[in-house]
Amino acid sequence: MGDLWVFGYGSLMWRPGFAFEERMKARLGGFHRSLCIYSHVHRGTPERPGLVFGLDRGGSCIGMGFRVAEAQREEVIAYLRERELPTSVYKETTLPIRLEDGRPVRALAYIVDRGHTQYAGRLDVETAARLVAGGHGQSGPNVDYVRSAHEEILRLGLTDRWLGEVVARL
Repeated sequence: MGDLWVFGYGSLMWRPGFAFEERMKARLGGFHRSLCIYSHVHRGTPERPGLVFGLDRGGSCIGMGFRVAEAQREEVIAYLRERELPTSVYKETTLPIRLEDGRPVRALAYIVDRGHTQYAGRLDVETAARLVAGGHGQSGPNVDYVRSAHEEILRLGLTDRWLGEVVARL
């Protein structure tokens, strides 16, 4: 099967949680990063949901590509399924990405299931900030997750005005 590429666009960018051989900025076409998923496990609960990122239809997303050695392929996939799919709000798929050095590769990615009850869609800034401020789950406060994602997005040289407004209200 060869080495595995994984596309990270949220917490995977700064905390992949698995060993990798190579890490490089990458672009995924056809999907954009969106704070569009009610978190019931990692950053919230069903009674008090937080918000986490999903890859939603349309546009493009700059994130991080990780190359995993073939020998760790199955272990990393099992880890990612446990981490990303506790409530099946994401669909696991393989999509083409373009690495910063121009190489096209196919990468494992997790896109949002718009038919899932945890799909929040596009929220206004005030609603998103309120949910993030009140969310706390198994992985900690939702505020920490959103601030860390925003910092990583800025480190990549990107601007997300809507997310910046959410962070300013936290």
